[in-house]
Amino acid sequence: MEVLGGPLFGVAGAGESHGPAITTTVLGCPPGLWVERAQVQHYLDRRRPGGNKLGTPRRETDQVALLSGLYAEDHDQLLAGPALSVQPGEGGTETSTYEAGFTTGEPIAAIVLSAAKRSGDYKQFAGAQGHVRPGHTDLVKHYKSKGFVDVRGGGRSSFRSTVSDVIGGSIARLFLAEYFGTAIFSSICQVGALQADVSLADRIEELLAEGKPLSPEVCAALEAELEQRELHTVDGDFAGRAAELIAKTRKEKDSLGSAVEIVAVNVPALVGDPIYQSLKLRLMGSLGGMHAVQACEIGAGSAVAARKGSENNDTIRKDGYQQNSHGGLLGGMSTGMPLVCRVSIKPTSSIPQPQDSVRKDLEEIEFQLQKGRHDPCLGVRAGVTLESRLAIELLNAVLMHQARRVDVQNFELF
Repeated sequence: MEVLGGPLFGVAGAGESHGPAITTTVLGCPPGLWVERAQVQHYLDRRRPGGNKLGTPRRETDQVALLSGLYAEDHDQLLAGPALSVQPGEGGTETSTYEAGFTTGEPIAAIVLSAAKRSGDYKQFAGAQGHVRPGHTDLVKHYKSKGFVDVRGGGRSSFRSTVSDVIGGSIARLFLAEYFGTAIFSSICQVGALQADVSLADRIEELLAEGKPLSPEVCAALEAELEQRELHTVDGDFAGRAAELIAKTRKEKDSLGSAVEIVAVNVPALVGDPIYQSLKLRLMGSLGGMHAVQACEIGAGSAVAARKGSENNDTIRKDGYQQNSHGGLLGGMSTGMPLVCRVSIKPTSSIPQPQDSVRKDLEEIEFQLQKGRHDPCLGVRAGVTLESRLAIELLNAVLMHQARRVDVQNFELF
């Protein structure tokens, strides 16, 4: 069973890259949170294919329809979402969907239709004689599924499945923002060998020096700055150079690896459990387990290996921690400092260059990609999904922490 997050707040998704739709069920959101479809759509727009000219040429509108888990006494406002219809044969059924309402505590269901499909581009990979893309899941999924795998667009292994991550993450970040003022950002910090000179973590540290916690206005200004650039990064000079490198590499029929920073601010302290369900373990598993991610670091990451304890320890005064080498986590629990993570993403596997490979029956071939539309650099669209995964794990940890604090008034009926 695949559930992202959990056990108290989690997300279940279904749907293949070239299937009719991606469906999502968000589980465990507490009642009383005001949710607007446009808020969820904002984050999906950042993820959607075709939203950035440096990403995949595939273009999807990715309009979300919310189907359950919301209610408002103003039914006109509640039911103002996009209409859904099913038209078998001559008849048809049409229904309204939710536009805005309060969460009820019941599962929140959502659907995003898939329209821009070229399934014929993937005939090359079908059947026992199908070709295997080096670096892709073609071979292992063929044998794991006993040959019944959906090869169109990578099936469930496609980055398209992260639609569910973003929907669930949007609900989680709305809750965290309302109760704690938490905001979550990401910044591309490396493309190929090219590295940014400005760090998102350092930029946020400078903002925090001007006043804690960061106000909604400051958070909104930082997000606006990130979104106005061709690449989602705090380093404007790097954005231009990286964009040129990505465009050049695409023309060379190759792809690039990348790295992305993810930082959460105004984080509630004391959430997470030690050892086997630590927030550090959950974040490293969730972020490190995302499509194509090969490494996940927390705080100073691998740099700590070269340090002495006197250099790495975060000093403490009565107003809190004075540094953040540990990335907001100690003993698997949050300190209230920003959660700082960095992931490394491999180059896109599907490239047009000739490579040594096999058919699925293991006959050796020189592989040549015939068709397909792929991101030349996966980091271009990965940030919002990584933010979403962090939000899901953080909200689950918050609810786990709260579960230990029983208030008898919450158990009174009369």
